[in-house]
Amino acid sequence: MIDSISEMLYRNFIYSDRYLLWLRGLRASLSIAFFALLLGMAIGLIIAIVRVSHDSMAKPHILLRIPNRIIKLYISVIRGIPMVVQLLIWSFVILAASRNQLLIGSLAFGINSGAYVAEVFRGGIVSVDKGQSEAGRSLGLSYPKTMTKIVLPQAIKNSLPAMGNEFINLFKLTSMAGMAAITEITHVGNILRGLTFDQSPLIFVSAFYLIIVLILEFLVGKFERRLRKSDQR
Repeated sequence: MIDSISEMLYRNFIYSDRYLLWLRGLRASLSIAFFALLLGMAIGLIIAIVRVSHDSMAKPHILLRIPNRIIKLYISVIRGIPMVVQLLIWSFVILAASRNQLLIGSLAFGINSGAYVAEVFRGGIVSVDKGQSEAGRSLGLSYPKTMTKIVLPQAIKNSLPAMGNEFINLFKLTSMAGMAAITEITHVGNILRGLTFDQSPLIFVSAFYLIIVLILEFLVGKFERRLRKSDQR
C-alpha cells in the first residue's frame, strides 16, 4: 500500500519535475480567478449604479435609459449563454490570435462574473437606509457626491463578504478553462493522465481544489467576523 502511494506520488510529482506543472496550473487558476474578480467587481459596480439611479427616477434621462437598456441586454446574454460557450468564443473567436492565457481567462470569467456581481452591489446599495441619502442631499451634496461619499462606501462594505464567496466560485469555475487550452489545475491533471496512463491525477486535482477552497472559506469567514466586530463598535 505504502509502496503504491509512493510510486503514485513519484509519477505525478517527482518524475521529470512534474510538480512544476502543478504549480503552473495552480498559479494560473488563482491568477485568473483574482483578475476576473477585479474585472467583475468593476463591471458590476458600474451596472449597479446605473440601474439604481435609473430606477430611483420617475422619468429617467435618456443618458440613463440607453445605458440601462444596454445593461439589460448584456445581463440577458451573459446569463443565457453557458460559461463554457462564452469561454470558447473568447478563446477561439474574439481573441483567437492571442496566446495570453491569463488575458483570455480573466476576460471570459470576469465579464461573466460582472453580470452576477452587479446584483450583489445593487442589493448592497438598496440596503443602505434612504435616510442616509436624504441627509446627504439636505447638506447640499449633489446626487453623485451623495452616492460616492455616503452610499457607495457602505454598500461596498456590505457586499465584501459576498465578493469573497464570488472569488471561491470563480476559482472553481476555472476548472473548465482547460477546454480553451488554458493550463489550469484540471487541465494539468488531464495532461498527466495521458502521461501516466492512470486516473490518479484526478485525485490530486480534487485535493488541490478542496484544500484551496477550504483555505479561502476560512479566510472569508474570518473577514466576515472582523466586519461584524467593526459594525458593533
